[in-house]
Amino acid sequence: MGLLQILFIWFYLFVKLFCNQSETHAYKVYKPNEFYNSTKPLVRWFWFASNIKEADVKYQLDWAKDHQFGGVEIAWLYPLHRYQDWYAKDFNRHYPIDTSAQKWLSQDWTKIVSYTKNYANSIGLACDFTFGSAWPVAGLNIEKKYGTQIYGDSAFSQLLTFSWAWPQNMRVINHLDAKAFELFAKPYEVAMKKVLTGSKAVLFTDSWEIKLNKKNKIWTPGFDSTFKIKFGYDIIPYMNLGIDSFPDIRYDYMMHLDEYVTNGFYIPYVKKCKAMGAWSRVQCLGAPTDVMTTYSLVDIPETEAMLNNPNYSKIVSSAAALASKKLVSSESFTCMYGFPKTYLRQEQTADLKMVADALFANGVNQHVYCGMPYNPKGSDTIDFFATCYIGPGGSLTDELPAFNSYVEKVSGILQKGRTYSDVAVYIPFEDAVMKGAYPPERQRVWVWGEYEMRYIHTPDEVAGYHPLWINRHFLDKARFVKKKLVLGDLSFSLLYIDVNYLDIRALKRILKLAKEGLAICIKQMPNQPGKSKSIEFSNLLNQLVSLKNVSANFTKLIDHPALIQGDSLPEYWCRTTKDGSHFLFLAQWQAKNLQYPVYSGQSLATETKEMEFLLYVNGKIQKLKVAFKPYQSIMLKINPNGAIEFMDISFMPKTPIVRPREVQKMYF
Repeated sequence: MGLLQILFIWFYLFVKLFCNQSETHAYKVYKPNEFYNSTKPLVRWFWFASNIKEADVKYQLDWAKDHQFGGVEIAWLYPLHRYQDWYAKDFNRHYPIDTSAQKWLSQDWTKIVSYTKNYANSIGLACDFTFGSAWPVAGLNIEKKYGTQIYGDSAFSQLLTFSWAWPQNMRVINHLDAKAFELFAKPYEVAMKKVLTGSKAVLFTDSWEIKLNKKNKIWTPGFDSTFKIKFGYDIIPYMNLGIDSFPDIRYDYMMHLDEYVTNGFYIPYVKKCKAMGAWSRVQCLGAPTDVMTTYSLVDIPETEAMLNNPNYSKIVSSAAALASKKLVSSESFTCMYGFPKTYLRQEQTADLKMVADALFANGVNQHVYCGMPYNPKGSDTIDFFATCYIGPGGSLTDELPAFNSYVEKVSGILQKGRTYSDVAVYIPFEDAVMKGAYPPERQRVWVWGEYEMRYIHTPDEVAGYHPLWINRHFLDKARFVKKKLVLGDLSFSLLYIDVNYLDIRALKRILKLAKEGLAICIKQMPNQPGKSKSIEFSNLLNQLVSLKNVSANFTKLIDHPALIQGDSLPEYWCRTTKDGSHFLFLAQWQAKNLQYPVYSGQSLATETKEMEFLLYVNGKIQKLKVAFKPYQSIMLKINPNGAIEFMDISFMPKTPIVRPREVQKMYF
C-alpha cells in the first residue's frame, strides 16, 4: 500500500469520526441556505392551462425579482373557461376558450417549464413545482382500482375536475396504496427529468382534501385482514353500522389508517422526491394521520393560513424542531377575508403583516405567498379566486418591496440556530380521535374531524416556557440525559400532560422516562382508548403518579422561571444559537389569537401599547420594557452576557381602511 493510499485512508477515517461527532452535538450543523438562496418570501404562481410563452414568463419573473421575492412555486391549474362565472363579467373578451395550452406533461410542456426554471435561476430566483396539477393528488393514468375508495360504495370515485388537462378529469389516487402513488408519479417524473437537471428544486404537495372524511369510511383492499391481525377482531360489522358510533373502534381504525396513509403516500412521496433529485415540501394538515409524525418525514414541513388559524402552525413547527428540520414554511394569506374572492385586489398590507407576524410567532420562518396568477405581458385581468392577489395591478403592489424586505429580515433571524425548548406538552391526539367530528359551527368544506387538531392551543399555564408539542413517536426517540428530555437539538425540563385519553404505548414510555427521573406534570388521570383494554393500564398509571417527580402541580415541579413573564403575554417565538444568544420575536398585539376569516382592516392600531416583562435567559432574570407601536412587532437579541439588543425590523404599512365584514358561502 502506497503512502498516498495510507494518507487517504487516515483522512477518510478522520472525516468520518468528525462527522459522527458533529451529529451527536447539541446543535445540528446546517449548510447555509440549504434550500433557497435567500430568506425572501416565495410566491405561488398559478399557471392556468393556456399557451405559456417565454416572453410572458420572463416578464413575470422579472416583476417578482424587482418586488423582492426570492422565488416562485408553479401550480398548474385549469383553463380559465372552466370557471367562467368566477371571473370577469366580460368573460368572452378576457377569457375566450383557449385550446392552445401545452399538453399536460408533453415535450412542449417540459420545454416551457425548463425555460422557466433556468431563467428564474439565472436571475437568482428559486423555482419550486407542485407535484402534479392542482389538488388533491390525481392523474390521468389512474384506473378506478387505484383511485380513492370508500367502504361499501364500489361505485365511488373522486375526480379532479379543475386540473390543467380539463375537460379531461383526473382521478384522485388511493393514498393508502403505494402502487397508486407510483403509477401517478411516473409520468410526472419522466416529464420533469430534464427540468430537474442542474440546480436542485423543491417539489410541493398540498393539504389533504379527500372527500371521504365526512363519511369516515376510507378504505383499501386488505385493510380488514391486516386490521384483524393487528387488533384481533373483525372491523367489518362496525364499518357496516358506522364506526363513528363507536369511539373506541374508531380509534383502532384511525391508528391503522395512519399507518396505511403514511406508508402508502407520505413515505413514498418523500422517497420519490429524493430519487428525482429534489427536496420535498408538504402540507400534511387534514390527513388522517398522526400529523406531527407525518410532518417530520418531509424536508420542509408547511402550514397554511388563513384558511387555518395560525395556532395550527405550532404543531408543524414543533414537529420540525423535534426532527431537526431547519425550515417551517407557510402557504400564507390564503382567503384571508373569506372564500371565495373576498376583497380580491383590495387586500391591505397591514392585514398581511398582522397574519405574517402571527405565523412568525408560531414558528414559521419561510413564507410562500398565495398567490400570483399568470398574466401575459401587457395584461392584468386574470385572478385566482382562493387567494390574495399578488401582481402588478393589485392593491399591495406599491408596498410589496418594503413588506417583503421585512419578511425576509424576520425569516432570516428565525432561521438562526435552533428553536428554544423548555416544556414539552403531550399533544391530545388520542383525545381528538376519540371525539370524532367537529361540532357543526367548527366544520368547513375542508374541515371535518377533531383528529385534524386545527383548534388546539398549548396550555396557558406553561405559556411563558415556550411550550412545544410532542407525541408518542417522538417520546420513543427521546432520551433522559442530565435531568433533561433530549431529542436531537432540543432538551426539555418537563413533560406536561393534560389529556382524557392516553395510548398505552405512550404511557409505558412516559413511565420509563419518569422512573429515570424526568419531571412530569399530569393534570388528570387519562383513560385508555381503543377496543381492547389492557388490565395493566391502571397499574402503569398508578405507578406513574406515585413517583415523586410526577405531580399535577406544575409550579412544584419546575425549578426555574419562565423564559418570559408578564401580566399578559403576546404571541412569541424564540431561537437560540450555539454561542448562547437568544432571538426573541414578540408579535404585535393585533396578531394574537387570530381566527379565520380576518376582516378587512382588522389590523388597525392607533395607540402605542407599553408593556413590562421579566426575561429569564442563561440563568439571569432581568426586566424588559417594550413599547409596541402601531403595527410593529419586536425582535430582541439577548447576548450570552445578558445584554438586550432591540433589532431593527421596523416596517410601517399604510393605515388600513376598516371595511364591512363579509360572510360568503364556501364552495369547493
